[in-house]
Amino acid sequence: MTLQPPAISELVAPADWRVVEFISDLHLQREEPATVAAFGRYLRDSTADAVFMLGDLFEVWVGDDSLDEAGSFEAECCAAIAQAAKERPLFFMHGNRDFLVGPHFAGSTGVRLLQDPTVLDFAGDRWLLSHGDALCLDDVEYQKFRAVARNPQWQAQLLSLPLAARRAQGKSARAQSEARKHSPEAFYGDVDTAMALQWLAAAGSRTLIHGHTHRPAEHVLRGEDGTQARRVVLSDWDLAASPPRAEVMRLSSEGLERVPLAPM
Repeated sequence: MTLQPPAISELVAPADWRVVEFISDLHLQREEPATVAAFGRYLRDSTADAVFMLGDLFEVWVGDDSLDEAGSFEAECCAAIAQAAKERPLFFMHGNRDFLVGPHFAGSTGVRLLQDPTVLDFAGDRWLLSHGDALCLDDVEYQKFRAVARNPQWQAQLLSLPLAARRAQGKSARAQSEARKHSPEAFYGDVDTAMALQWLAAAGSRTLIHGHTHRPAEHVLRGEDGTQARRVVLSDWDLAASPPRAEVMRLSSEGLERVPLAPM
């Protein structure tokens, strides 16, 4: 696990962009049809100049070859994404559930893959975008797994398995994750403030926008040297929850605005 800021990519927004939107942690899966339907409506109805999907769009992604399986859930979702990408630019950043999304997904949908982190130069400011998992340093066990799972050789070995075997592994991983959520010993680390400030300084940014933690809020970050910045956390989506959750973060020259999506 590295404690140094990673290389930070940069995206300069075209001059004609006026509004962009951010979403994350939809965890799309066939077993949650209401959330899938809400995502489809959002793609259809959004009037943003660009949409940024900051990780965990899918509950699990076992490889881009799932797109070639007739009638697969992944193929159905990506057909809707491809249609939306004809209307406006769509960007995708890997999460901890869909880190195997690759170039075939991008080519099939027209979505541009973003490095994590990426700084967006837009509306006269620099906005640092991340899924957020790499900053949760207190979750030591997850950070060990992340270091392995992001290794290209490990990924190549996993992707060499038959698709059916990977689907079975994905199903098992989901079951383990659900069991962990309900365990008395469950631990979910939050973003490390010192590391977030290091990332922001390296990016020349004052605002970090991320998902992953499912704790939508805005935090003021204060460094020991008096540095001050903010951390804006996106909401997850769950239309089966009570009350339902589905929220978009909208950014314009007026600033950031949380926009709840009305359930149908």
